[in-house]
Formats: sequence, C-alpha cells, structure tokens
Amino acid sequence: MDPFITRHRFETRRRSLTVASADHLTPRMVRVTLTGEDLADFISPGFDDHVKLFFAPRDGAEGRPEMRDFTPRAFDRASRRLVIDFALHEAGPAAAWARAARPGAALSVGGPRGSAVIEPVFDWHLLIGDETALPAIGRRVEELGAGTRVITLAAVTDAAEEQTFATRARHVAHWVHRPAGAAADPAPLLAAAGGLTLPQGRGFVWIAAEAGVARALRDHLRGPMGHPAAQMKASGYWQQGQADSHSRIDD
Repeated sequence: MDPFITRHRFETRRRSLTVASADHLTPRMVRVTLTGEDLADFISPGFDDHVKLFFAPRDGAEGRPEMRDFTPRAFDRASRRLVIDFALHEAGPAAAWARAARPGAALSVGGPRGSAVIEPVFDWHLLIGDETALPAIGRRVEELGAGTRVITLAAVTDAAEEQTFATRARHVAHWVHRPAGAAADPAPLLAAAGGLTLPQGRGFVWIAAEAGVARALRDHLRGPMGHPAAQMKASGYWQQGQADSHSRIDD
C-alpha cells in the first residue's frame, strides 16, 4: 500500500474518436488532438494515467487490432478534446499511425481503467524519464500549483527534442542528450541524476523509462541518494526487445 497515493478505479469502455489535428511538436514527437461525443464521460485525474489505443492491423491484414498504452497529455471536457503525444522512437503500429494521422482519421480509445493520484503533501517533486515519459512529465509540470517546486530530468536525442511547459510551478528542467539507440542504457540518466542536489523537505520522485533504466534509477535514488522508497514511484514504460510492455518497477 502506497501511503501517499490514492487509487481510483473506473468502468472502462471503448470510445470512437476522430483526429481534429496532428502536428509535430518536435521532429520526433507528434501531438494528436482527438475529439468526439464519446468523451463526454471521459475521466483522467492522474497525470500518469494510461489509455489503450487500438490500431488496425497493418498492410490490410485481418485479425485483432494492435494495442498500445499512452498517457492522456491533456483533456478538455467542455470542448470534448483529448491530446495524445506520440514519440516516434520505433517502427511499431502507434508510430506508423501517428506519422500518417490527418484530421478526420478515426481512432478507438479505451480506459483509463484507473488512476493513482499523488497526495498534495510534498514540498517538491522530481520527475525523471525518457521520450515516452514526456507526456506525463509535461502534464504534471503544467498541473502543479503555483509556487510548487518541481525538477525534471529527461533524456532525448538532441536539443531539438527538448520541450517547454507552460506552468505556474517553480520548474527547473535538466536535459540529457543521447542517441536513440542508447535509450536502454541507464548511464546517461544515472550520471545526470547523481549530479542533482535534492531540495530540503519532503519530496516525491517519479521515474518512467525503459524498464532496466527505470530500475537502475530507482535503486540509485534509494541507495546512494538516500531517498525514501515510500516517496517514490518507478515504472517501465517499455522494455527493450519486447512489444507493448508497461510495468510498475517493484522490489
């Protein structure tokens, strides 16, 4: 049981949505805005919630749709608009769909099945991740209240992939550049994390990256940096050599 996290469960159903816009946020990140009346009862209270996206089999093949998990980057119930950011880091069905997405295209979305909401009891937040974690990192930074201290440490391929976030929080961003082919190597983020000085007070650390990278970062924050395990959440958003992998990094 996580003492600082409140968990919520929701009834899930598949929603039929339409692309309102699709634009390159950076050269390797596509932002897709989806719309539809099916969003009238959509709910996503957690910044790292996940929805399931359903992609038709490629090349006209028959069979079940391929599914991938994505973070709702933003949602506006009044306008029935859901924003999903796609990292173009691999040649899977999601990246292929995002590259080709145009207004009017259809996409089915399921979930989220639940949310894990971090209680607002912390003096500061540290968010660490790679490209796949940037939608959750950006959402969290933008949703934190005025004056809240938040540090982000993110690994991307180069300066063109760095993002800016509109926020009232006191945000300090650190970026690590490494080749896309080194995304499963924990060394660049470990070195950068080791150079951080954690603020005074109670802080929450959130980590999401390739499973091995997330585990190495969690162990480093707990061990050499001495951060309490109860004030941390680490997830493997993907796993090298395995498709559609998403897991909580537990002991």
